[in-house]
Amino acid sequence: MSRQPALFVSHGAPTIVIDDSSARYFLAGLASGLPAQPDAIVMISAHHDEPLASITSAEQPGTIHDFGGFPDALYRMRYPAPGSPKLAQRIARMLDDADIANRLDSERGYDHGTWTPLILAWPNADIPVVQVSINSRETPDYHYRLGQALEPLRDDNILVIGSGAITHNLHAFFRGGYAADAPAQPWVIDFLGWLDRQLIAGSHDAVLGAIGKAPHGADNHPTMDHILPLFVALGAGGVEGKATKLHASVEYGVLAMDAWRFD
Repeated sequence: MSRQPALFVSHGAPTIVIDDSSARYFLAGLASGLPAQPDAIVMISAHHDEPLASITSAEQPGTIHDFGGFPDALYRMRYPAPGSPKLAQRIARMLDDADIANRLDSERGYDHGTWTPLILAWPNADIPVVQVSINSRETPDYHYRLGQALEPLRDDNILVIGSGAITHNLHAFFRGGYAADAPAQPWVIDFLGWLDRQLIAGSHDAVLGAIGKAPHGADNHPTMDHILPLFVALGAGGVEGKATKLHASVEYGVLAMDAWRFD
């Protein structure tokens, strides 16, 4: 049975599924770089934020259009991948063993942090998907431990994906008026360079403290929600896991779309 890596992807705006961008084409080819087709996918989305770890457990989750003001075509899209109540229950037991409070959620569907990258990477929607929530009230270390609890799933050909954004300052995006192909701003470049070095060096403690330690950390993440899935993926990659950058691009000068693999 194949051992899957843990991944982090920057999912961008919902329009990533229709825009002509390098990030879209990267995600469309994501499956080709894996050791095998996964038997299931566990997604940790920045848009699934709960007071404790919530695990989707529906047989057939719906598609959530958790955004407004976008092209009508996006609201017609559905991602009909099955859920996996059995896998959800297994994850709940794993989190119990790690002393991470959790609950099963049989009502929640797939938010756009999940379905937009998956509809590009696995358009047939034939792989079961379970979401595990972040908790923006909790620390980076909590999310790292959450990832560590999920790591054994990788041995059973289950792919763990953190879906967020490597930089995510929407105030700067709206205020700046940058063109889609605008070059990365210096404060984005400085942050990305520091983070790259720490990830490649395996300096997990430094990465977990990136918002306070990295240059312009808070400028790139005024809120933590979109970097927390990175910490989960890092934990799921293992203490000795190798970090490999899979993709790098910047949109509108401030929104970096980097993706990483940990194995």
